[in-house]
Amino acid sequence: MPRIKGPAIFLAQFMRDEAPYNTMENIGRWVASLGYKGVQLPGWDERVLDLGKAATSKTYCDEFKGTLNEMELEATEVAGYLAGQVLAVHPAYEVMFEAFHPPGLRGDERTAWATDELTKCIHASVNMGLDVIPVLSGGFAWHTVYPWPQRPDGIIEEAFKELAARWSPLLDLAHDNGQVFAYELHPGSDIYDGATYEMFLDYTNDHPAACLNYDPSHFLLQQLDYIDFIRLYGERIKGFHVKDAEFRPTGRVGVYGGYQSWSGRAARFRSLGDGQVDFTQVFTLLTEAGYDSWAVLEWECCVKSPEQGAADGAPFIAKHIIETTEVAFDDFAGGETDTARNRDILGLISR
Repeated sequence: MPRIKGPAIFLAQFMRDEAPYNTMENIGRWVASLGYKGVQLPGWDERVLDLGKAATSKTYCDEFKGTLNEMELEATEVAGYLAGQVLAVHPAYEVMFEAFHPPGLRGDERTAWATDELTKCIHASVNMGLDVIPVLSGGFAWHTVYPWPQRPDGIIEEAFKELAARWSPLLDLAHDNGQVFAYELHPGSDIYDGATYEMFLDYTNDHPAACLNYDPSHFLLQQLDYIDFIRLYGERIKGFHVKDAEFRPTGRVGVYGGYQSWSGRAARFRSLGDGQVDFTQVFTLLTEAGYDSWAVLEWECCVKSPEQGAADGAPFIAKHIIETTEVAFDDFAGGETDTARNRDILGLISR
């Protein structure tokens, strides 16, 4: 049985314009000092990685990996979340997603930019010797998530048809280069739970490169069974964000949150160990499903500081990684196979 790798950390939420969070070298030394062994790279943040150079120069990638190795770190994935989200955007969200792409892009120009960025992620991942690219799907139908007013017949099918049309060439390119996209099922995207993921697979002809980045926090917040999800889709899980969350409804707020800030919502993200996710079960089922890639901390907590969240995260993940057994606990009671003896035990030998 394979073993999960880690602990690793997604750098996006920790980057700032001050040391030690302002360069790859500085933040690398910081996370290494906390016990992390891997770093997930935000492909859009040039303080971490020059995506254009990484996509075109293996020398640049080899030197980058050498710098990480000197800090006893490895690159786990080149993430393309922002480009994935804006590959498909409903006009109602254009202004709010402007921070995810260069200024002034609209419509086809924004789609072309996102396609190019995701293409760079594929080539950068190849040059880095990696094979999983975590992304968001983007989407057109999120504003219809609650069926009021009633959805017109065919509208969801049309949304997924267009979503598949935008992703399919990228999925093909990824597959041709030995890569997979790992979709994080996330609110605001059209792929946000098992049912919508299955719809996406239907419209992409069950594409082998359309895989999953498992994040139980998003499932707990929508009250989806995050344990059963692993049983259903474990073979497609190629990435893993270790992120905690809690859901504490009151007579005032529930799943929808009442337009409150994160601290005032019933469903909110927490630092590892402070929420309600059963990570013992999560790590066990992922291990049993054959998941052998990285366990990556994603920190988004409205209570603790990022420094404390990162410091707590490495030992938490290390404690939950299972050292898989190669022997059975009752081997001592076994014996050599003896067909005649087995038939005797089963009462199949005439006496």
